[in-house]
Amino acid sequence: MEYAFTTEKEIRNAFWQGNLKKHIKLYNHISGKPLTQNEYNATIRSEWCDFLDMLHKDNLISNELFNNTTL
Repeated sequence: MEYAFTTEKEIRNAFWQGNLKKHIKLYNHISGKPLTQNEYNATIRSEWCDFLDMLHKDNLISNELFNNTTL
């Protein structure tokens, strides 16, 4: 089966498109370095999980990417 997203980087880029990208720039600016997944606030982490779930249910990503992709 051919999937719309085949790498973690593609999934992350799709997630950050839009208003959240502006929001996260504030966090990176404060710390001066990229954040790890657990350093994001609960709202962003929750939206990330919902986003991955939607991609998986719509067969846009493989089971392996669904289980292994991190923010």
